[in-house]
Formats: sequence, C-alpha cells, structure tokens
Amino acid sequence: MASRMVKRAYKYRFYPTEQQADLLNRTFGCVRYVYNRALAERTRAWLQDQERVTFAGTCRMLTNWKRDPALSWLSEVSNVALQQALQHLQRAYLNFWSKRSRYPTFKSKRKSRASATFTTSGFSYRDGRIRLAKCAEPLNIVWSRQLPDGATPSTVTVSRDSANRWHISMLVEATIETLASSPNRVGVDAGITSLVTLSTGEKVTNPKHEKRDRERLAKAQRNLARKEKGSANRVKVRLMVARIHARIADRRRDALHKLSTRIIRENQTVVIEDLSVRNMVRNHSLARAISDAAWSQLRSMLEYKADWYGRTVIAVDRFYPSSKICSTCGWVNPSLSLNIRQWTCPCGAVHDRDVNAAINILAAGLAVSVSRDGVRPARA
Repeated sequence: MASRMVKRAYKYRFYPTEQQADLLNRTFGCVRYVYNRALAERTRAWLQDQERVTFAGTCRMLTNWKRDPALSWLSEVSNVALQQALQHLQRAYLNFWSKRSRYPTFKSKRKSRASATFTTSGFSYRDGRIRLAKCAEPLNIVWSRQLPDGATPSTVTVSRDSANRWHISMLVEATIETLASSPNRVGVDAGITSLVTLSTGEKVTNPKHEKRDRERLAKAQRNLARKEKGSANRVKVRLMVARIHARIADRRRDALHKLSTRIIRENQTVVIEDLSVRNMVRNHSLARAISDAAWSQLRSMLEYKADWYGRTVIAVDRFYPSSKICSTCGWVNPSLSLNIRQWTCPCGAVHDRDVNAAINILAAGLAVSVSRDGVRPARA
C-alpha cells in the first residue's frame, strides 16, 4: 500500500491554570477586537473610497493601534495571535471573492467561538509539552492519543467552548497509508428514520441524539428563561444548557466518525446526493430532525477521509429523482409523496423507497464518473 503526507489536526482537552485562563481569555478578546476592527476598516475603505485594503495594510493598522495609549492592552497578549486573526480575515475575503462564501461578518462575544491561533513563533513544543507565548508554564494537556512519531506541530489553536471546556488543536504533517483497492461500490441515501440507507439494502438507524436529551434540554432552557439577566444564577444555568448541547454534539460527531470510516474502508467508490441542507431546514416540521441528522457533517467526513485513503466520493445532482425511478426498468413514478415508503412499479418490481433511491444514486454516480457530466432529471 502507498502512503502520503497530509496535514492533520489532533485535538485535546487541557486544563489551564488561573493565570493561563486569564491570559487566554484576554487573548480571545483582543483577537475578536482586531478582527472586527480590521473588517470595519476594510469595509469603510471600500464603501467610501473604493479602496481595497490588503493584508499588509491591516498589519500596518495593527501596529498603529498598538501605539495608541488607549489600546495598550493589545500589547499584553501575543502578537502572533493578533496577526493570525488578520490572516483569518484575509482568508474570509478570499473565500468571498471566489464566491465560496458570503461577505465576512463581525465576530460576536456570545455567539462566536472563543479561539486564538499560534504559529511556531508563538509557542514552543519540547518533550511533548506545549508552552504558549507569555505563559510561564506549559499547558496541562490530556493526551488522549499520541501525536505521530517525529511529528512537530506547525500551528496550534486554543479554544474555549460555550460549555467552558478548553481545547487545543495541533496541526501536524502525518503519514497515512492508503487502503488497498476494493471492488465494492455503494450508493448512500440520507434520511431521517434511517440515518443512511445503502444500495446494499442496509439501513443505518438514526441515533437521534438530540431527541434523547430533548426533555432534559427543554427543562434546562425553561429554567434559564426564568433567571434574571445578568444574575449569577443565569450564568450557572446557561452553562448547564451549553453542556447538554455539547454532550449531544459529541455523541453525534462520534457516531458520524464511526459510520463514515466504515463506509470509506469497505468501499472504493461512494456516491451521495448533493443535498441543500440550508434550504431543507426551512421546512419547520422537519428542521429539527434534519439538523440532528447532520448530513453535511457526514458528507464532509466522507470526502476528506476518501481523499486520505485513496477512495472516491461522487455527488449526484440534488434534483435527480432517485426515489421516483424504478431501479429495475427505469420507469419514473409521476407522483410519490413522502409518506409512501414502499411502491410497486408497473413492471412488477416492489421497491423500498430508500433502498431504491440508494441503488439509483449509485447508478447515476457511476454514470457521472464515466461521462464527467452532471446528473439532472429529464425536463419536459
């Protein structure tokens, strides 16, 4: 089997000292301020003067801001993290100009993730210990798994989530062995009752992680609504709500990792639907179930793991009527409502809706791989 070098992030919990937590919290605030102010300056320059401010221009702005006595607190944290905030803003603009995302938005103190990124000049890594710039002691990291032998982090990102958990993500170069070629090919139909249905006929039950904790979450949210804004009790209950959400997200991510890894290991080619989840969640009766299924997250995992291990993922056009086409004779059912889970074709074939859709998705995806063309429904 061949091997390849990839950049891979390893994420760990860590427990900061009181001094480290104070410094990192101030760093998060400074990073957010620099990002937002640079965004405001770049927006103003374009709207008023039709002038495009470059990354180098924002770096010069940062130097001037640090010279302002009123902003002296910017010098109390690592300059590396502030520079990286400007890099992140530049990347957001590049994505916008390339039409991969919308115009950059301001970071919110409440809604945005508190994080700071450090390059090699902002931290040291020796004997398995990380020491950040301006921190007197190394971080107390829980090494749930070891970094690859000989790997040295090129970038570390420190974050604190809404549940007040601290994490450090280390980007390293790792060697990954590509998997041996497999004759198996599979179509994947995403659903709600079954998280996915495979063209082999297998149905993977939807764990419905949010539904399992829904009663507990609703009780905590009602309790939060009764607390006075700004009170200490409200802070405690808000943390309780955040921990329930974190527990749901952790379970969901773990299940998706296991499912995506199994699908990639067992199949050479995986065909999926190019679903527009953003539009689908506008259906208020299904929005909660669709969000809990996390189809976009599953697709992302399938794609990057396929790239790692030498597999192929093909996306079929979202308008392809996979459920309505008979996988035996090709007849298209003119009307097939969502509540019909099994139907019979005039040719006599009896179809399970989801299995039939998965089989058609696989066939369409293989056609795409041969013709290099999109798959769309026939139009009158």
